[in-house]
Amino acid sequence: MRNVPLVDLKAQYREIKEELFNMWEEILEGMRLYLGPNVQTFEKEFGEYIGVADCIGVGNGTEAVHYAIRAAGVNSGEKVITVSHTFFATIEAIIHAGAEPVMVDINEDTYNISPDRILEYIETKCRFDGETLIDKSDGKVVRAILPVHLYGQSACMGRIMEIAKKYNLKVIEDAAQAQGAEYNGRKVGSIGDVAGFSFYFSKNLGAFGEAGGVTTNDPDIAYMVKRLREHGQKDKYHHEMFGFNGRLDELQAAVLRLKLKRLDKWNERRRMIARMYNDYLSDLPIKTPVEHEKAKHVYHLYVIRTERRDELFNYLRENGVGAGIHYPVPCHKQEPLKELNISLPITEKVADEIISLPIHPHMTDADVEYVCDTIRAFFAGG
Repeated sequence: MRNVPLVDLKAQYREIKEELFNMWEEILEGMRLYLGPNVQTFEKEFGEYIGVADCIGVGNGTEAVHYAIRAAGVNSGEKVITVSHTFFATIEAIIHAGAEPVMVDINEDTYNISPDRILEYIETKCRFDGETLIDKSDGKVVRAILPVHLYGQSACMGRIMEIAKKYNLKVIEDAAQAQGAEYNGRKVGSIGDVAGFSFYFSKNLGAFGEAGGVTTNDPDIAYMVKRLREHGQKDKYHHEMFGFNGRLDELQAAVLRLKLKRLDKWNERRRMIARMYNDYLSDLPIKTPVEHEKAKHVYHLYVIRTERRDELFNYLRENGVGAGIHYPVPCHKQEPLKELNISLPITEKVADEIISLPIHPHMTDADVEYVCDTIRAFFAGG
């Protein structure tokens, strides 16, 4: 029996090991461990890669989205339109900023936020006075849309930006799973007002632990994020606001710099593996991923759907295939949010059917074939 892990972090490590140890030795000899030359250089390099004026390194992806929300001008008690089909950190970031999530349903083909459902909420539940969008049920201001570029594919940013412009809303991108993904030729993280990235170790661009980043073309937002990540300091021991401790450290920045040089190559391998999966699985009773015509999907995850999800999941695991489920319980069904008592039928249906198959840039063609053969064996009766 072959063993095919969901991700292979050791292979990435081996590829950069020699360069990394040289960089780490230099960092540790100098003992400048945070916001030093590697952080500053990574911020410049990643900002240029995304195509924005500013990148600010922070401690993790949750902080990145949290700081982005605050810096975009979302005030306590205001509402942010987003999705439930995402990792819980998206909702946590909104809550920690003092705001309130308005969760709408997703497109069933891409699993990303549905612009139609955004409009439905705005047109049926809100009023617009020409400057401010207000939820009629409680009089609260609706300040922003927070699309999640889930699984490595951009949300439908063209329509989202049109809606935001019409109703004077900020657009805060959750790009935690989409380093290198594009929409209409532009990198995600450069389209909205501000974006939060996660560099958690399993991401397409991942640290050896936790790290995150915020990207923006707005100098005021960049200034605010820099204050938020370091206790509200303008300079050492001079605090102009209450902030947080959310700095990116030098050791992780070194990892990210080495991996960033390889990101496009690694993403292209992910796309190649996805095409292989699409071809090999096309005749089976499953739904393979749909790539939006304007999007460049970078396949942080390769997610299929089947009504026999739990059976297939167990079979894959029993036969050495490291399948995963992202995410089995939608955010609106989680304990802290149950009191909202909302129904999102597509989100709930998808959550019962999804399986993530192994995909990573060091996966071999033989690994892909084994995964597909195992799936075929399952549908042939095991």
